[in-house]
Amino acid sequence: MSLILSIETSTPLCSVALHRSGELLDSRETQEEGGHGRKLTRLIESVCADAGVSLQQIDAIAVSNGPGSYTGLRIGLATAKGLCFGLDIPLITLNTLKVMANAWENLPANTLLLPMLDARRMEVYAAVFDGQSKKAISDTSPVILESNSFETLKQPTIAFGNGALKWQAACENRQITFSAEHPFPHAQFMGKDAAEQFANQAFASLVLAEPAYLKEFMGTKPKIKSL
Repeated sequence: MSLILSIETSTPLCSVALHRSGELLDSRETQEEGGHGRKLTRLIESVCADAGVSLQQIDAIAVSNGPGSYTGLRIGLATAKGLCFGLDIPLITLNTLKVMANAWENLPANTLLLPMLDARRMEVYAAVFDGQSKKAISDTSPVILESNSFETLKQPTIAFGNGALKWQAACENRQITFSAEHPFPHAQFMGKDAAEQFANQAFASLVLAEPAYLKEFMGTKPKIKSL
């Protein structure tokens, strides 16, 4: 049994969640401007209090470490590291786009997921995931959206996230449909991956862990791995 506190601060939506062995106990969120710095600690205190759990009972802290907002990622990781140092517990880092993919359930077979986080103008951070296993089949990378972007996707694909809809009118790939659901990642969808990494002792270094800012924008077409 593992009790893990998850923190997600990579977008305007700031959220925390508490999971026991991957099962959600409680979660909290705020989308208040500047809420990451002012409200994150209060959200953590609230979710623990409502679940009847003390910080001293937590086995690990999970945090999404990018891509996403520079400031948000920095606040989330700094908070997670501080808690881990103070409580002497391990740190788990998760890919933000994988957290977004985890929100989707009961998809038809052969469906792909294409989460996109806005990186301003026609730029996004994106990756492709199998809709059933949630396994990544492309690297997480910055992409300049053009009409023929992701032209190699030949299966039904759901594009979503706060960077997806701005591409809808220009997208030429008819296998791609667009959804307004799950525009931001949420900590409630971090539990299963965090529990798996905890079981495998796949912990991040409290000294060396850094957010995956992906600030050097290359604008290349992602390489799609075979399913």
